[in-house]
Amino acid sequence: MTYPKVIVLTLNYNGKHLLDECITSYLANDYPDFEMVVIDNGSIDGSEQYVRKNYPGVKCIQTGRNLGYSGGFNEGLKYAFEERRAEYVLITNNDVKADSKVISELVKVAENYPIAGFVTGKVYYYDSPDILQTVGKKEDPVRWNGEHIGAGEKDTGQYDEVAERAFCDDIYWLVKRELYEKTGGYDTTFFLQAEDYDWQARAKKLGYKVIFTPYARIWHKVSMTLGKSSPLKAYYDSRNPLIVIMKHREREFVKKYFWWFFKNQVLISSFKVLIRRFQVKKFFKIWQGFFSAIRWGVKNRRISLRILFFKK
Repeated sequence: MTYPKVIVLTLNYNGKHLLDECITSYLANDYPDFEMVVIDNGSIDGSEQYVRKNYPGVKCIQTGRNLGYSGGFNEGLKYAFEERRAEYVLITNNDVKADSKVISELVKVAENYPIAGFVTGKVYYYDSPDILQTVGKKEDPVRWNGEHIGAGEKDTGQYDEVAERAFCDDIYWLVKRELYEKTGGYDTTFFLQAEDYDWQARAKKLGYKVIFTPYARIWHKVSMTLGKSSPLKAYYDSRNPLIVIMKHREREFVKKYFWWFFKNQVLISSFKVLIRRFQVKKFFKIWQGFFSAIRWGVKNRRISLRILFFKK
């Protein structure tokens, strides 16, 4: 048998404390032909030196500064697909523990589904190893990128079929070189948050699908780099999903989504963090992100007063 070359990419920013479990679990995989690469996004905690010293077989790419999630991973994608000519790249967060068959199971599905642009699997909560975080996402009539499927459910085999998904989270996914060559990887407009959403939207326009396999599994520690209450995360959460919609959807959809997003993701969310938690910085970041999205939409002629307030 021949095995397509796979390169596992994980992005690290001051996450030295997370690397051991991530690296060792992937290195324990049973797939015959893969390499692992750590992209260090300008860390100052000694992560690069730690990887080079303790994992000499793992390549470490140093970006020199924080390029964000999209920019950092693009450095790794360029190396894997253009320099190493890998057939597939497995993109993964660094705050995970991987099953020993995760690579082989993802590749098996990718090889059997030529239309698969992305292949993902089960994600469990690290602290509750039989509880699902996600097995992909639904399509939503207002938001487009909908809720996680299976979130918070105990895994009793209810999602044990290979299936197409509308979207998924790139906590981990396998990407084929053909898709990278046609799309160029992540769009760095999205420094972080919604970069996976945008890439899937571009891939879907080209006819590619998101495929889920129940036989690939990882355990995720959740928001270990940024933190769940990060003002920076709040900024991009109130900016980037709106830009994805403006970039990819038709005018009437944009209009409907804009007002839903303003009410639920900006107005209500910002006042909740201010009144309930008195997080003033986060409050302002939510509004800054929203106005940044509006500026993007106006500059790129995807939004205007006429689009928002008039039928035609």
